[in-house]
Amino acid sequence: MFRTALITGATSGIGRATADAFADMEYRLILCGRREDRLQELQQKLGTKTAVTTLLFDVRDREAVETAINSLPADWQTIDILVNNAGNAHGLSAIQDGDVADWDQMIDGNVQGLLYVSRAVIAGMVARQRGHIINISSIAGKQTYANGAVYCASKAAVEALSTGMRLDLTQHGIKVTNIAPGAVETEFSAVRFKGDTERAAKVYEGFTPLEATDIADAIVYAVTAPAHVTIADLTILASAQAAATTIVRK
Repeated sequence: MFRTALITGATSGIGRATADAFADMEYRLILCGRREDRLQELQQKLGTKTAVTTLLFDVRDREAVETAINSLPADWQTIDILVNNAGNAHGLSAIQDGDVADWDQMIDGNVQGLLYVSRAVIAGMVARQRGHIINISSIAGKQTYANGAVYCASKAAVEALSTGMRLDLTQHGIKVTNIAPGAVETEFSAVRFKGDTERAAKVYEGFTPLEATDIADAIVYAVTAPAHVTIADLTILASAQAAATTIVRK
């Protein structure tokens, strides 16, 4: 029986790398994102390997999330794996200088968005008494750093939700895995610095950062573990990174 995976934030970075990896495994894919052109391109590319459908929505919009997921045809409604990957970082400033709009985007996307999508998918998993939820957290959820209080708080919430989900859902045969990446070179910094690509590039200077495929490999490892094994919490750092903001640069 083919497994079906729903991936949020599938159009770039970790989400896209995970979609590629799952397609190679012939998992059926429900790819979700906000950029329709990228979703269409992904569907064409990965559709040569496996069955692919796409959903266009912003995870921060609860009504859009519920409408999109509920609109899936009957043969797509059995979702075995949920990868809660969509999220964002906006701005880097001391708490007293923070932009409230940036705070809203991070809390709404990283916390409420994860909850909205999870709520729409979990009911079916509970009914079937099986499933696997992968939540993409961050080293920032484990180690708060200066000028990133709200982003760190939003990812600490993901850490708490992963633990809470596991406590609530294990009795229903549902695995929950929390993955906390360190410095991964994706669109992350460009978004945080609002398109300032020069500033974003400096984040990764002087060391070899993680790649999106490194995190996708970890996700594959978690979802292919034996039935009696749950990878509960996995922190992944670049080899030059000792902590959230401690990186050896050359």
